[in-house]
Formats: sequence, C-alpha cells, structure tokens
Amino acid sequence: MNSDSDLQIAGDLLEVPHLLQPARVHPETVAEFAGLARSLAADRSQWEHLVEFDATSRWYHRLRTGPGYEVWLLSWVPGQGSGLHDHGRSSGVLTLLQGELTERSERGARTLSAGAQRVFAPGYVHEVVNDSLEPAVSLHIYYPGLTDMPMHTAACSVADGAAV
Repeated sequence: MNSDSDLQIAGDLLEVPHLLQPARVHPETVAEFAGLARSLAADRSQWEHLVEFDATSRWYHRLRTGPGYEVWLLSWVPGQGSGLHDHGRSSGVLTLLQGELTERSERGARTLSAGAQRVFAPGYVHEVVNDSLEPAVSLHIYYPGLTDMPMHTAACSVADGAAV
C-alpha cells in the first residue's frame, strides 16, 4: 500500500499560486476595515505629521478615500466632544491612536485608550468626549462614506435607539 502524504498528493500550497487568494487593494469586510485601521495606527508616519490641535473646535482631516469608504483623522483637546449622534447609513470603525477618549451610548460609558477599536453599524447612537487632561487623536473609517451625521438629544428615548 502506498503511504503518500497529503502534501505529496496536493503539492506545496506555496508552489501553487493560483490556489491562493490575492490580497484586496481595498477592504470590503468589517474585519478588513478594522485591519486597515490597525495598519494605519501602527504606521505613525502616515498620520502623525498631519495632526493639529484646535482649542476652538474639533480638528479633522480626510486621510484617505477608497471605493465606498473614507478614512478620517480627528484630534480632540481636553473637553472637546462630538455630541450625541449617529452616522446615518454608514457603518464605521473608530480606532484611538493616542490619548484617551470616553464613549457614551445607551450601553453606558467606556474609556478608550490608544489601540482601542469600536465597530458600529448604521444607526448606532453615541457620543465621544475627551474627558482627560491630555489631547487625543482618533482614526475613523466610514463605509459607505459619511454623508449624514444626525444629532440627537439626551432626552431621546431608548425606544428611539438613542442613549439617555
């Protein structure tokens, strides 16, 4: 009886390039968008020189666009916040690059430190605030690109999907 191994039968997968999936140029899945955000966060040379801090309003810069998505860089000085909002029909990935931010939603408040990621679906209502004494920088990916950011009031009911 012949005792051929699976490798002898199938061959070395690395020697069969046509069986390997090519890497996508642009992300298409939630995991790929989160991976893109982690990759950008890890390479400070792509964003650090662009960051500005503005004491009068939150600063933001569109870092990149791709088919159906946008990548934004935001800075937050102590006390600045987004207000209670959702992202319309866009899903997103928020990644904290430096500092600390507080996210408040109907699920409560959570502190985000550098490296933390939050993934959200359309209609997710939250508020992001810099409650710390140091500035913070965050990266936001929206897919599809952000076209609407409805503001909410704290008086909205949980039944409306908003934080109270």
